[in-house]
Amino acid sequence: MSAIASISVYDGAATPVLHTLLAESVARERNTVIAKWRENVTGVPTESQVSLTIKLEKLKSGVYRVERRLVVPVMESISGQNAAGYTAAPRTAYENTDIHIGLYHPRSDVTGRRLARQMGINLDGNISTSVAAATTGPIPELMDMLLAPT
Repeated sequence: MSAIASISVYDGAATPVLHTLLAESVARERNTVIAKWRENVTGVPTESQVSLTIKLEKLKSGVYRVERRLVVPVMESISGQNAAGYTAAPRTAYENTDIHIGLYHPRSDVTGRRLARQMGINLDGNISTSVAAATTGPIPELMDMLLAPT
């Protein structure tokens, strides 16, 4: 896989918004690679930014465990000020987290892993037509080719 780079992704809002996730870090520990990305929206606290973490781990059994974790924080809505005229800064009210985990046998191949990933995507999106699987980008490379960014 190529070097870690920014990722652009649209959300599922009625009017879709493009989110750009900036490369934050890549860490290697024994049999695990963890890569992190985070949005950088001006005026929003760092802890309240959309974040993405991908993880590639080879378990003791030889099975590969891959994980994609997307965290979308939701900010509190501020409703006015107190008697002294002070308005508190908004904080994160809660987070919505979407996790996709794949467990792949060492004898599996790229085609089989891609087929399983695409079937899952089609089930998630209630897609009943033929859709070509994405073959490039950080998530297809992680899930299909068992490659993490450098």
